[in-house]
Amino acid sequence: MSNVEMKDVELNDLEEKQPMTGDASAEKNGSVKVKVPDDDVKFTGLSKEELMRVAGTAGWVRTRWFLLVLFWLGWVGMLAGAIVIIIQAPRCKPLPEMNWWNEGPLYQIRDVEAFAGVNGLAGVEEKLDSLNQLKVKGLILGPLHNVQRDQVATLDLNTINPAIGSLEQLESLLDRAHKKGMSIVLDLTPNYDTDLSTWFSGGLSVMADKLKAAVEYWTSKGLDGILFDALDDLDPIDPAQWAPLQAAVHVEEGEGVRKKAIMGVLNGLRNANEVLNSTGINLLLPKLDPQASGQFWATTIQMLYSSNPQTSLGWTLSRATEGHLASLVTPKLLRLYELMLFTLPGTPVFNYGDEIGLEDKDSVNPEMMWDYEESADENNAAVQEQRTELKSRRDWFRVLSDLRGKERSLAHGDYVELHNSTSALAYVRVWDQSQRFLTALNWGSSAVTLKLAHPDLPAQATILLTTEPDRDQASAVDLEALELGPGQAVLLSYPFPG
Repeated sequence: MSNVEMKDVELNDLEEKQPMTGDASAEKNGSVKVKVPDDDVKFTGLSKEELMRVAGTAGWVRTRWFLLVLFWLGWVGMLAGAIVIIIQAPRCKPLPEMNWWNEGPLYQIRDVEAFAGVNGLAGVEEKLDSLNQLKVKGLILGPLHNVQRDQVATLDLNTINPAIGSLEQLESLLDRAHKKGMSIVLDLTPNYDTDLSTWFSGGLSVMADKLKAAVEYWTSKGLDGILFDALDDLDPIDPAQWAPLQAAVHVEEGEGVRKKAIMGVLNGLRNANEVLNSTGINLLLPKLDPQASGQFWATTIQMLYSSNPQTSLGWTLSRATEGHLASLVTPKLLRLYELMLFTLPGTPVFNYGDEIGLEDKDSVNPEMMWDYEESADENNAAVQEQRTELKSRRDWFRVLSDLRGKERSLAHGDYVELHNSTSALAYVRVWDQSQRFLTALNWGSSAVTLKLAHPDLPAQATILLTTEPDRDQASAVDLEALELGPGQAVLLSYPFPG
């Protein structure tokens, strides 16, 4: 008899023994315990044969086809959506060609001993780590050759003055600089200690062979470029005379080979465009007046920027033959002018020591200060204060150099002027969909309020850097009423408005 039938019998017996009255005692006497087996029920699922039979039914076939079609429709829809997004998204502007001299500041060391001490070129190599921290991309050295006043016959551009160093030291410097991503440019100005016009009269014809041979020699040693000073004295400027120099500099260039540069210094702006167009110079360094007005700067920048690619423009105020930036503009305005040089459309070029505000005293080649990071006598408050200031100046320089190297708008963005007056200048650098950077400068002795307006300008921008110590960084300012105190400058930023 099955378990089910046994339960039925027991239940029937139980019903027969239930009392017919509601008496509790009678219920107790007639009750029996019923024990139902407590068997565990285990789910074993369908066998393979049962699954195959179920899977083959019409309902499941239709369900599978429906899910398959739904999957592919979803996949095709996502693909179509991605294509629409790509088509409708704004196109990224192609990056311009950038060479190493466009990637960061250049650092000029005319007097090697003043910069590095008696170790000469070996001392320069020892200071490469310090320069690398400042994101310096190239050193302009020298001139290093010997020269006799107005003696073309005895000029030897291929020999290093023994008082400065040796060829082996220069090659070691080159090797280590290249490993750190820095390039070395050699100043080959022939008659650098006297009047250049007597050497360059009639163009380059007198010097052409010597210069060409020197360029070929030094580039074969691994030099990354050459520089000539006082190109204003080249009269006339004959493109045919520059062709051999260009060929000598670029002779080994090709795919994967680091490009070499020809750089030139102008004492004025009169024939800047002619020099760039006729000589094939890669980077032009015009001499600019640090005491000039805002209108002069606005006119000069616009003239050079509108006629030439910014990759060929260099900006410098401190000159190896005329002094350091802090002496030329006063220490009070040092940071203001550094902010301007780092944010103009082109390459900033500095004299050694400008990063700490080194000042000229009895010479335009003062000895470089290297002990400002060492601990001073705690009892000498004046020394402590001076070293703290020098560190602060260097930190300012380093932050600007870092921004200039990594922000596309500052590295190669368009230049848009917003304001210029006698003592103030404001402009913005923009590149495609990148962050925008607005520079505002007031080198006057009175406070100014700039009312900046442009279709693409927002109502407010955020302070990124400021020369005013009491002004809160990262705070927002109104661009329609931007206040600048005497000798103050500010770098603002705002996002791409799209």
